[in-house]
Amino acid sequence: MTVRGTTVDIPTADGIADAYLAHPDDGRPHPAVILHMDAIGLRPHLAAKADRLAEAGYTVLVPNAYYRHGRAPVMAYPDVIDPANDPSFFERLGPLLATLTPEVTDRDADAFLRWLADSPLVEAGPVGLLGYCRGAVHALRMAATHPERVAAVAGFHGGNLATDDPDSPHLGAHRITAELYFGHADEDPSLPPEQIARLAEALTEAGVRYEAEVYQGALHGFTQGDTTRYDAAADERHWEALLALLKRTLPA
Repeated sequence: MTVRGTTVDIPTADGIADAYLAHPDDGRPHPAVILHMDAIGLRPHLAAKADRLAEAGYTVLVPNAYYRHGRAPVMAYPDVIDPANDPSFFERLGPLLATLTPEVTDRDADAFLRWLADSPLVEAGPVGLLGYCRGAVHALRMAATHPERVAAVAGFHGGNLATDDPDSPHLGAHRITAELYFGHADEDPSLPPEQIARLAEALTEAGVRYEAEVYQGALHGFTQGDTTRYDAAADERHWEALLALLKRTLPA
């Protein structure tokens, strides 16, 4: 399937968010998926993921969550991101991440959903959400704040999904109506076993349809092919799980 990718501008309550949009180049509307970026940001690697989903029949929006600080790329990225060689890289990301509070991301979610609802490239109906790393937090929260608009959520190597904080995203489980899938990294200090258990308990008690798997031996960031954390086998497994979820909940 031929895919078209473009940059689009989305009006929000706080300005204009730039985003990457990928869709089948057939002139027809398709089910929508919002791809929530990881902490590193919107870059060609995430655009390539959106293209692959578009090849499967979806209209995929990848917003630049850091748009308040500039258009993507907000930071300069090396061809291969290696935190071990540049420890300051994630230190520089810290102030950007700190601005993505629940209040901010909730406002943005409203804008992204509104834009998709108005797009002729998007089929009427609920959307799917995909989140990597910090993006899994945003996807889980969005499923709770917009249950009528979200049919599916997939989160991979997400961190801090079930903390002790009063605004932890797992606390919204009782409002979720979507089907969820989580692919947790086995070696991930941002999501230790106690958080995995707490998330599972919250989803189970809320009656949420979900599946959660721990990818043995996989590091945080295992799907990101432009980093040294990449794991090809785990990445392929994530694609199989993601596409299966979307086929069940948002058939293209």
